[in-house]
Amino acid sequence: MPTDALTVELAQERPIPLDVVLDCAPGELLALVGPSGSGKSTILRTIAGIYTPARGRIDAGGETWLDTASGIQRPARERSVGFVFQHYALFPHLTALENVLQAMGHVAPAARETRARQLLERTNLGGLEARRPAQLSGGQQQRVAVARALARDPKVLLLDEPFSAVDQVTRRRLQRELAQMRQRLRIPIVLVTHDLEEAAALADRMVVLHRGTTLQDGPPLEVLARPKNALVARLMDFRNLFHGEVVAHDAAAGTTLLRWEGHDLEATHRPEHAIGSRVCWGIQPAHCVLHRRDRPSRGERENPVAGEIVRCVPMGEMTAVALRVVRGERTDLVFSVPTHVAARNGLVLGETASVSLLTAGIHLMAPSP
Repeated sequence: MPTDALTVELAQERPIPLDVVLDCAPGELLALVGPSGSGKSTILRTIAGIYTPARGRIDAGGETWLDTASGIQRPARERSVGFVFQHYALFPHLTALENVLQAMGHVAPAARETRARQLLERTNLGGLEARRPAQLSGGQQQRVAVARALARDPKVLLLDEPFSAVDQVTRRRLQRELAQMRQRLRIPIVLVTHDLEEAAALADRMVVLHRGTTLQDGPPLEVLARPKNALVARLMDFRNLFHGEVVAHDAAAGTTLLRWEGHDLEATHRPEHAIGSRVCWGIQPAHCVLHRRDRPSRGERENPVAGEIVRCVPMGEMTAVALRVVRGERTDLVFSVPTHVAARNGLVLGETASVSLLTAGIHLMAPSP
């Protein structure tokens, strides 16, 4: 990691369990995801100096902000951090311009107002400098909070669910603005979010947390498609999760043979799973391909599976389908098809349907730890 990167190591047993290792390079956006209570906001508060763990070390911008082993603990006021809170925490009696000026104590007095106006302009608030928070929309208040955070000339920018208090349309617009703005910021940015789509759209890397522990770290699409184990898969809302047995490996063909409920399924080659071992396996709905009744194709030979339709729910242009592969067993495969395809293929409750489980989409993983 570069010397001006953010590196964090935190550990304690109580009151909030922490076993965290993460880093974020300058210009990189790192998303922290996980269920409520997984420690995401506590990590941000620790970086900012608002909370102190039992053991840990934090380095940022070439400085050591925390090293419990050496007795180093820089107070929050001495850490160059920009922090955007979930509900913005603006001063209600101050204007947008005055809120930004509050964060500029380190700037020469003569330069403060010009700099503050530039930041408001940069966050699309030009012309609204004199308005107080109550006179601004939720999205505009969020922009003021971002401008105030940047006014500190931070070495690290922390965003704690910054878009959760606005409507969906405003949220998407603010996400686009953040994506554009971060191209000009050469500092580590750490984003806490519950929205996996938001993390995938904005982040360079994603850290999955559970009960204060780092479970997996990697590019968002890689983590979402290839979770490390069944626990991560469930946290990532991986829809189709089952258990099976590895029965063979074929390195030349690049496949691993998996036995599941009487079916032999070809998956991508995963030799680290020993023959005879029980594994968790999953497949995203997009890799379950319906066999069309009007036009069979060669693709139907790729891991064909048939079952009874136990759920078929039109949801606008798409229809959600659940296929029970073994009667009386909870082996439901869930996937979606365009509603017109569902109608053309006669997908209704109680009918039989077949799908192909694409080899490239079958992911083998360790059972939950």
